[in-house]
Amino acid sequence: MEIKEFQNKIRKTYYDKDARRGKAETFRWLIEEIGELARAIRNMNTEELNEEFSDVCAWLFSLANLYEIDMESAMTKYDKGCPKCGKSPCQCKE
Repeated sequence: MEIKEFQNKIRKTYYDKDARRGKAETFRWLIEEIGELARAIRNMNTEELNEEFSDVCAWLFSLANLYEIDMESAMTKYDKGCPKCGKSPCQCKE
């Protein structure tokens, strides 16, 4: 699935609920999902990892929709590799 297609699917599926919930509460849901992803990483449960990565993406795109951010356009920041050094792989010092 293309990025724009995914964002449109998330918008169609969740936008009304997200708009009623509001930006702040939708952000809190995203943070909760990131916590669940952290737990799945700690447990190294492949099935949980797959589900939680998916959930984090869905909530991130929901939040982007509320802020009217086109994620495909936003992600062009990384088209040429690292935005700081311009290299791929990144050559920045840690």
